[in-house]
Amino acid sequence: MPAYHVDVPADPAARPRRIRRAMRVLLMDDQERLLLFRDSDLGLTPVPHWWITPGGGVGSGESDVTAALRELREETGLEVTAAELVGPVGRRTVVHGYSDQVTTQHDVFWLVTVPAFDVSTAGHTVEEQATMSEHHWWTRAELESVDPAEPVWPVDIVRLLEVAQSPDRSAWPVDLGQCEESTVPAAPPAS
Repeated sequence: MPAYHVDVPADPAARPRRIRRAMRVLLMDDQERLLLFRDSDLGLTPVPHWWITPGGGVGSGESDVTAALRELREETGLEVTAAELVGPVGRRTVVHGYSDQVTTQHDVFWLVTVPAFDVSTAGHTVEEQATMSEHHWWTRAELESVDPAEPVWPVDIVRLLEVAQSPDRSAWPVDLGQCEESTVPAAPPAS
C-alpha cells in the first residue's frame, strides 16, 4: 500500500477549506443491520475515530444517483442498480474540521437494502486505506448506545433510519439542518 501523509498546518486557521456535494448511503442488510466504516484523523495524537456511512463526493459531471452507486461500489464492492437506490431520504449541510482541512459538505442520504454480504475494500483510495481501519454491521441496539469516544456521524443516524424505513415517504427528504462534526473545530476559538 502506498504511504499516506497528512499535512497538518501549524495554525488551524490556515487549514485549506473546500465545499463539496456528497452522497451517503444507508446500507442495510436483511437482518436490519447498518454498515458503517471506522474512520480516523491521522494528523492528531492520539488518533480520534468515528463511524460513517459509505459515500463520498460527487465527481464533475456525475449525477447524484451515479455518484451514490459509484461510491457504494468503490467502498463496499457491492454493485446495485439505480432502481435499488431509494430516496433521497435526507439532506444536511455539515462542516467537518479535521487536522489538515475544513470541508463544508452538502450531504444527500440514500437507502439500499440487500442480503448480507462480505464487504470488499479493494476499491478504497490510498487515503481510505489509511484512515478507514475497519467496518461493522451495526444493529439498532448498537446505534442507540454509541460510545461517545467513537461517535457515529451523522449523530442523528437513528432518526434518519426511522425516516428511511417508514412506509410514509411524504416527508422525504427529511431536512437534517446544519451541523458540525469535527476532530478540530472548523473555527478555532478566538484567543
